[in-house]
Amino acid sequence: MAINEEAVASFLGDFIREQLEAAGLERVVLGLSGGIDSATSAYLAVRALGPKSVKALLLPYRTSSPQSKAHALLAARDLGIEAQEIEIAPMVDPYMEQFPDMDRIRKGNLMARARMMVVYDQSAAWQALVLGTGNKTEALLGYTTLWGDMACAFTPLGDLYKTEVRQLARYLGVPQEIIEKKPSADLWAGQTDEAEIGLTYEEMDALLVRLVDQGLGAEEVLRLGFERDKIERIRGMIRNSEFKRRMPLAPKIPEAMRKNP
Repeated sequence: MAINEEAVASFLGDFIREQLEAAGLERVVLGLSGGIDSATSAYLAVRALGPKSVKALLLPYRTSSPQSKAHALLAARDLGIEAQEIEIAPMVDPYMEQFPDMDRIRKGNLMARARMMVVYDQSAAWQALVLGTGNKTEALLGYTTLWGDMACAFTPLGDLYKTEVRQLARYLGVPQEIIEKKPSADLWAGQTDEAEIGLTYEEMDALLVRLVDQGLGAEEVLRLGFERDKIERIRGMIRNSEFKRRMPLAPKIPEAMRKNP
C-alpha cells in the first residue's frame, strides 16, 4: 500500500479549506492526544490554514500516559499552535464513583465522550469547527467510540488506512517518536491498539483492502495466504460495527398507515 504523499497532502488541504468555507468559519479545534492520527491531522490543518487558525486541546485523565502529553506538546510547539490543557477527571470521576463496578471499556468510552464534550464546547467558544482525527482502519473495524472520538465536523484522514497515515505523517514532518510509538487510545495503562485487536495494523490494512476495497470473499482472501481466524476476526468487527458508520436509522412509515387529511 502506497500513496502519493504530496498529492494527498495537497488534496486534503483543499478539503479542509472547502469545509470551513462552506460553514462560513476560518478556524478548527482538535483534540491532540500525542498519537500519530491527531498529530498528522494537526500538521495538515496548519499546512492548510496557518498556525493561528488551529487550536489544540490536551484532555488528559489522571491515568493518562505522561508520554502522550509530552508528544502532544512536542507537536504543538513544532507547529506553533495554541495548546490548552483541560483535565477531564473532575468531570468523569463523580459519575464513575456512582458505579464502582464499571469495567474499563465503559470507563474508556465515558472518557472519550467527555473529551469530545469539551472539544465541542471549546469549538463554540472559539467559533471553529471540530476537526476529526480518525482513520479508515479504525472506522471500518468500529475501533472508536460512538459520539466520542469519532464525533467531528469532518475528518481529513477518514479515507486513509493507518499504514497510509504513517506515510503521510513522515511526509508532513511529524516527529519520528510519534510516528514510531505503538498506537494507543490511552484509555488505561499499558493499552495498545494492536494488542487489543490481536493483529498488527499492517495485517489489518492488508485484510481490509481485500475484503472492503476489492470486495473479495473470505475464501478468496484465504487462498491469498491469510489466516482464517484473522480473516474472520476482521469480518466480524466490520459486521458488528456497521451501526457506528451511519446516522441513526428511523423507520419509514408507510403512507397507507397515515390518515388522509
